[in-house]
Amino acid sequence: MASFAVLLRAVNVGPSLRVTSADLLAAAEAAGLGAARTLLNSGNLVVAAGTSGATEAADVARLVQDRLGESIGQDVSAVGLSAAELDAIAAANPFPGAARDHPSHLQVHVPFGDLDEAGIARLDLANAGREMLATGAGVLYVHYVDGIGRSKLTPKAVDQAVGAPTTARNWNTITKLRTACAGLASR
Repeated sequence: MASFAVLLRAVNVGPSLRVTSADLLAAAEAAGLGAARTLLNSGNLVVAAGTSGATEAADVARLVQDRLGESIGQDVSAVGLSAAELDAIAAANPFPGAARDHPSHLQVHVPFGDLDEAGIARLDLANAGREMLATGAGVLYVHYVDGIGRSKLTPKAVDQAVGAPTTARNWNTITKLRTACAGLASR
C-alpha cells in the first residue's frame, strides 16, 4: 500500500494558526485518505491513499490542505512526501554524523517548489555562522552545529535562498515519519 507524509507549514508555533491532531485526522478522513495517523503536534500526518484516488504525494497534500482550509477557515500550506521520497532523503543525508549524534540539530527543509541551488550556495557563502548546508533529494539539509535556537540563519533567509517557502523537520521527526510510512506500506 502506498503511504505518504503530509507536512504542514507554520502551524502550532504561535497563536495565529492552530491545527490540532483531531483537525488533521478529520481532514484526512474527509479527503478519503486511509489509515491516517498524526505524529507529534507540529503538523505531521501519515496516510495511505484510501479511497481518495490520489497517487502522488502532491495530490495527497493538496487534498489535506483543501479540507483543512474548509474546516478551520484558514489557509494552511501542506507539502507531501511519498515513502520513497523519505527514503531518498535519508539516503542522501550528507551529515550522517549529525543524524547519529545530534539529530535534533539536523533539519531537513522541504520546499514548496524547486530548490534554487545557486541561491543556497550564496547563502552558505554569506553565512557567518557555523551551520553547514547541503542539498540532495530535492531538499535542503542544515546542520545547526550550535543549535537551532542560537542560529542567525532564519527561516526567512532559508526560504529566500531556496527560492520557495519551506517547512523544516529535524532528523528525529524524519526518522519517525519514515518508520510510520513503512508501517503503513507493510499492511
